[in-house]
Amino acid sequence: MRVDARDEAAMRLALAEADAATASDDVPVGAVVLGPDGAVLGRGRNERELHHDPTAHAEVVAMREAAAARGGWRLDGCTLVVTLEPCAMCAGAILQARLDRVVFGAWDEKAGAAGSVLDVLRERRLPHRVEVVAGVLADEAEARLAAFFADRR
Repeated sequence: MRVDARDEAAMRLALAEADAATASDDVPVGAVVLGPDGAVLGRGRNERELHHDPTAHAEVVAMREAAAARGGWRLDGCTLVVTLEPCAMCAGAILQARLDRVVFGAWDEKAGAAGSVLDVLRERRLPHRVEVVAGVLADEAEARLAAFFADRR
């Protein structure tokens, strides 16, 4: 598991996307996809409320943008950085896109699929596995989520 300054810098970009999600009353989750050279290929934030789309999770939005930038669906050599552990739907999309790495901030103890509830990204029976780096700037990601949900209770 490799955590470095580049992962933290990318997580700060994802946290900025998470902050922007709240403008549409979406859960503050943000993501970026980095190319093999470290350049940002895609950015995303939760947009389920904004677009009335159950698949508009930050990871999916960022991967769609990255695939468009690359001119193809394969994101091999790329890294997805997301503020919250991916769910099962997003983990499946990550595998389909052939991403090499996933870096996430906060664990999702209710629906996470990268090691907490499930570990889809490293399931040995599947044809592709992803390197997972967990807990990068987790406190900052968790604070955003806690504040969002506290305002709604």
